[in-house]
Amino acid sequence: MLQATPLTDGWIVRHPEGAAATLPASVPGCVHTDLLAAGVIPDPFLGRNETEVAWVGRRDWTYETDLDASSAHEQTDLVFEGLDTVAEISLDGQLLGRVRNMHRSYRFDVTGLSGRLSVRFASAYAEAEAVRGRLGERPAAYAEPYQYLRKMACSFGWDWGPTLVTAGIWRPVRLEHWSTARIARVRPLVTVGHGTGRVELAVDVERTRVEAPLTVEATVGGVRARAEIDGTDGVVRIEVPDARLWWPRGYGEQPLYDVELTLLHDGHGGDTLDVWRRRIGFRTVELDRRADADGTGFTFVVNGERLFARGVNWIPDDVFPSRVTRERYRERLRQAADAGVDLVRIWGGGIYESEDFYDACDELGLLVWQDFPFACAAYPEEQPLRGEVEAEARENVVRLMPHPSLALWNGNNENLWGFRDWGWEPRLAGDSWGEGYYLGLLPRVVAELDPTRPYTAGSPWSGSWERHPNDPAHGTHHSWEVWNREDYAEYGANVPRFVAEFGWQAPPAYATLRRALPGEELACDSPGMLHHQKAEDGNGKLRRGLERHFADFEGDFDRWHYLTQVNQARAVAAGIEHWRSHWPVCAGTVLWQLNDCWPVTSWAAIDGDGREKPLYHELRRLYADRLLTLQVRAAGLELAVVNQAAEAWTGAVRLRRMSVEGVVVGEVGVGFGAEGRAVARVDVPKELEPAGPKEFLVADTGGLRAVHFPAPDKEIAYPRPEFDVALAPGGIVVTARTLVRDLLLQADRLHPDARADRGLVTLLPGEEVTIGVRGWETPDAEAARSALYCMEPSR
Repeated sequence: MLQATPLTDGWIVRHPEGAAATLPASVPGCVHTDLLAAGVIPDPFLGRNETEVAWVGRRDWTYETDLDASSAHEQTDLVFEGLDTVAEISLDGQLLGRVRNMHRSYRFDVTGLSGRLSVRFASAYAEAEAVRGRLGERPAAYAEPYQYLRKMACSFGWDWGPTLVTAGIWRPVRLEHWSTARIARVRPLVTVGHGTGRVELAVDVERTRVEAPLTVEATVGGVRARAEIDGTDGVVRIEVPDARLWWPRGYGEQPLYDVELTLLHDGHGGDTLDVWRRRIGFRTVELDRRADADGTGFTFVVNGERLFARGVNWIPDDVFPSRVTRERYRERLRQAADAGVDLVRIWGGGIYESEDFYDACDELGLLVWQDFPFACAAYPEEQPLRGEVEAEARENVVRLMPHPSLALWNGNNENLWGFRDWGWEPRLAGDSWGEGYYLGLLPRVVAELDPTRPYTAGSPWSGSWERHPNDPAHGTHHSWEVWNREDYAEYGANVPRFVAEFGWQAPPAYATLRRALPGEELACDSPGMLHHQKAEDGNGKLRRGLERHFADFEGDFDRWHYLTQVNQARAVAAGIEHWRSHWPVCAGTVLWQLNDCWPVTSWAAIDGDGREKPLYHELRRLYADRLLTLQVRAAGLELAVVNQAAEAWTGAVRLRRMSVEGVVVGEVGVGFGAEGRAVARVDVPKELEPAGPKEFLVADTGGLRAVHFPAPDKEIAYPRPEFDVALAPGGIVVTARTLVRDLLLQADRLHPDARADRGLVTLLPGEEVTIGVRGWETPDAEAARSALYCMEPSR
């Protein structure tokens, strides 16, 4: 039976030119976390320390430990699940191999060997610059040379991330001792039809004895099957009757089946040589990309059910990925599920995540859209990169195939768009740039290894070079004119078929800023705030976004901080409400972005310390099965009743035209009926449309509310907000005596560990809301009042 021995203890790290500077190392880990643990470098997440540790990425580093590979087995392999990135591995001076890809695993035969194991990492900068020197310059969105080697691109910085170029043994390493044969690879094809689940397990083995008779035995759902291994491969097939279907969250349950495949040596009484275990789910997933009267669709279809994808983009949850634990993955993905998310897109500037990520998605019912790791750059296609790309793709496609949550393979992020629109084509002058990967190599690998899942060449991608790559009428669309140049009201200008990226920035929570910028007097343009704002002209875009809607925010940090949070939530709401109201023409929105990898002003709904911004709570409303939204159409105001639940939704909406002083000017009840997974549209009577900035419209039904103000806040004569605050078990109660728009409790101002259970809420005179608060050790009504913010009249 194969035996595995983890190699986690006894590692040291040193710089080759300074052998005296030898430090204990954690494996898995990276050089930054080891230097941080030893007190050699300051925390790069705090203040402007990032610049003080830039030297780390420019150096070579060596990891060492003692290795004893002696064993009673016939063969011993040294297995690295992940090396970051360019390294030379030797044992007592004997070269075992050289590697150059963070996204792959590696295996070396060390049978009978022992001595000092050394893993010498070259600077990723040096390697990338050497490749650039050989192959020539390629354009990219950023100046760092991330496209010249197979490494997590955002290690080199992004418009939300720090430049912390890592090196190290970032995933587990172990010794595997085995005899006769071992399981080298299992490729599971899982299908279902007419109630029967089918599992085809293609098995590759590695042998030490060519003549040994081998058998594989597999069990799934209580069904057992056997097959012989002919040479080094074989196939075992199992049918599972009455297979229960796996569904995305909100559509059904997520039953998972254990699969166990055992490699047996028939010549020795059926001795067990190796065992492979995974979990699978039975479901079908398709992508409907048919042409229609509105262009070319992009609709996920799971088990025959068409769905509007309620998505978020995922970036690495830490710039040092080895620090992301199974528990942290589960916490972050549980936050996504609790916000109504049913699809998570793993963005192409990061990594193929660990099994823990996909396991959590399987259990939570979160569909996974997996980018291949290419982002915002022209990537050379010459060797050695081409061979590395194919090897990593083959390994990771097979590794991730068992997960029912995995729904889509995507070739790249924004590279097809960049080639056409960002001036790359003339600069390249015929040089390779990645098209051969996205339209050739990668679809061939997916078609060969994982034909049960769809592949798309990129995001955005219109499906053909005959159209603009980011044409909103065809395929996937990234909406970045809004935020970069336009007001969020412009989201309503078109109806893309699928919005794979859009978003609006806001700073992190107050307590996150206080931790990240110790001792700094906070201002929107203070040195630390500017350092933790990585977007080009990010603060300028925040300011211009505020100027379109608000007055009196300059010079008051607390007010600026609150209003940027409001603007972020409103911007995202403007997009999602508009696009959801146009289902099934628009079939999904994928917010940029769910999470952050450090404390930073960004588009995230959850900040770098794991605190939810108001946007997160707004997502819970926007991504709920049922949504009310008031939309401005050419013919006037329209109420869209969005029903993503399976059951029909019927009822009556109470429409009230009100003055900002709280007087009801007009009122009517309107009936509606929305079929399951459908949208009903109700015209608002003309007499109920607000007459100007002193009026607004409220729609209520079944505890849901939509509010429409016809003018920017700076034109609205808000009354001075008046409300009472009282303590309640587990929180506070706020009772409004006037109109109180966008009330927000910033619970982390009460205590860094305090969290509120809701975000922005608008109260009419006489209404009250209970805000749950956890992590607040000494509840106090007056303290709560000081942490409450809302819209105020302009001065």
